Amino acid sequence: MSTITMYGADWCGDCRRSKRFLDANNVAYTYVDVETDLSAADKVIEINGGAKSIPVITFEDGTHLTEPSDNDLKAKLEALKVL
Repeated sequence: MSTITMYGADWCGDCRRSKRFLDANNVAYTYVDVETDLSAADKVIEINGGAKSIPVITFEDGTHLTEPSDNDLKAKLEALKVL
């Protein structure tokens, strides 16, 4: 099973879109709300080199995607053989 974590917020349209994509493709992931978990908000800033951009989706291979399109997210999941 893949270890995927998505950092996002309920008000974020890109976050809702990425969640819909993951859910529609039955991809298991952990969702972390950066609005309620301040350490997660700090983690996002660390991953993004100072930027607060979300969603940030991290993968078991140590890589991440920030604000990915559905096509980019699909390509990454296919490369990891999750899809």
